[in-house]
Amino acid sequence: MKKAYIYLVLTAFLFGTMEVACKVAGNHLDPFQLTFLRFAIGGLLLLPFAAAELKSNHIKLNGKDILTLTGVGILGIPMSMVLFQLGIMYSNAATASVLISINPLFTMVFAHFFAGERLNRYKFIVLAISFVGLIFMIKPWNIQEGNTVQGIIYMLLAAIFFGAYTVAGKLSVQKMGIMAQTSISFIMGSLILLIIILVTGKPVLAGVADNLPLVMYVSIFVTGLGYFCYFKAIKASDASTGSLAFFIKPAIAPVMAVIFLKETILWNTYIGIALILAASYMNMRFQKKEAEFEDTLEETLEEKSEEDFEDQRYRESI
Repeated sequence: MKKAYIYLVLTAFLFGTMEVACKVAGNHLDPFQLTFLRFAIGGLLLLPFAAAELKSNHIKLNGKDILTLTGVGILGIPMSMVLFQLGIMYSNAATASVLISINPLFTMVFAHFFAGERLNRYKFIVLAISFVGLIFMIKPWNIQEGNTVQGIIYMLLAAIFFGAYTVAGKLSVQKMGIMAQTSISFIMGSLILLIIILVTGKPVLAGVADNLPLVMYVSIFVTGLGYFCYFKAIKASDASTGSLAFFIKPAIAPVMAVIFLKETILWNTYIGIALILAASYMNMRFQKKEAEFEDTLEETLEEKSEEDFEDQRYRESI
């Protein structure tokens, strides 16, 4: 368990630096270009571990699987993450980091309609608290300097599409594993984004050499190593423990924005962060309780099935 918390801290730190690093890199590179490089490199770094996971689980991917992962990748990379990068460029890094962290709320909504996961009253409470936190973060009655309506819309759309990406990924992850699903969807999504870049005439490698340290950091450390540590944290514990990284991230990112970008954190930001963190924690606790209840119910049904079987054998013996 100690190893799990080490990976958890590394994940939270790397993800917590994401918005600052992407904002600085985005000042020198095209948003489409940076997103392509980030996830192509990150996906390729995860690929050997994905191949090992597939091999250990004796899984062979077919054409339908690749097509499914391409669809998942399109939701994640050309749609969510391009909008994420655009949102960072048109808003403060602190605001962007918290807004993208509300994506689990959209995941709940999509899961209700497409994955059969019903919205109960606890989830509605989480949604309500998060919505109030979102209002304080945006502060629509007087938008903070550095934030723009355009940037906030981009970031909310990014969170929505990432929620859709998460739900779509849940349908494929059960077969191939989380490492394989993430790596291959990153690579396929990046290839689709590359086609868009080439068609629209946007740069692919121009300016990369002049900003190589930033590109390598957001690609290798934030994306590749960040997701690797996240998966290792889950493997060494469970999904609930691993998700703590996203609970800690909104608290780290604003501090990074103050230190490296000299951003100002106003009172509404503190309230917004507190409410969204509270909602994230409640959501995590509800999910853990649901998982424990389902496990208990499954064990009870198995025990009852065994008792019925033994009872039937006893009757037959008489």
